[in-house]
Amino acid sequence: MKYIIMAIFSFSLLGNVKAQDQNIKSVNEAVGLEVGAKAPLFEAIDQNGKKQNLDELLKEGPVVVVFYRGQWCPICNRHLDTLNDSLDAIYAKGARVVAISPEKPEKIQKTIEKTNASFTLLFDEDYRISESFDVAFLPDFATRTAYNTDLGANLKDAHSDESQRLPIPATFIIGQDRTIIWRHFDPNYKNRAAVSDIVNALSQ
Repeated sequence: MKYIIMAIFSFSLLGNVKAQDQNIKSVNEAVGLEVGAKAPLFEAIDQNGKKQNLDELLKEGPVVVVFYRGQWCPICNRHLDTLNDSLDAIYAKGARVVAISPEKPEKIQKTIEKTNASFTLLFDEDYRISESFDVAFLPDFATRTAYNTDLGANLKDAHSDESQRLPIPATFIIGQDRTIIWRHFDPNYKNRAAVSDIVNALSQ
C-alpha cells in the first residue's frame, strides 16, 4: 500500500512539473506582442526599491520598454549605454525608457555600474512581465552552460527561480492608450533596436 501511495504521489508531482514546463518556450516559440496589441499592465520594483506600474508611467507619455538579459551580457550593456547617451533625443519626444530584466535588484545595481543607466530599471520577478509580452524563453543546455561558465551569468542564483529563462532582448514602444505602436523583435540577441529607429517611431 505504501508503494502505491508513493507511486501516485510521484505521478502527481511529475504531472505538475510537465504542466509548468508547458509555459516554458524555446527561442523560436516566443513571438512577442505585435504592433496594435494592448500592452499588459505590469508592476515591478525599480533600482531604488520603488514600485513602478505601467499605468502611472504612461500618464507622463509613451514608454519605451526594453528587455535585456542581464549585467553579464556585454551586448546588453552596450545597448543600454547607447540608450543612456541618447536619452535627450527620446525625452524630447515626450517618452521615457524602462529597461526590464529577470535579474535580482543587487544584479541590477551592477548593470548601472557598467552602463551608467539613469533611466528606470525593473526587476521582472518570476518572469511575469516577459511572459506577458511573450519574450521569455529557455536557452538550450549548451547555451546556458556557456553563459554560466564563460560569462559568469549564474542564472539560477541571479533570477527568482532556477528555470534559467531569459528574455529575447526586444524593444516595444507603448502609447498612452497602452497600444503597442512599434517594436523591435529579433531572436538573434546580437540585433538590438537602434536609437534612431526609436526616435523616428516616436515622431510619427
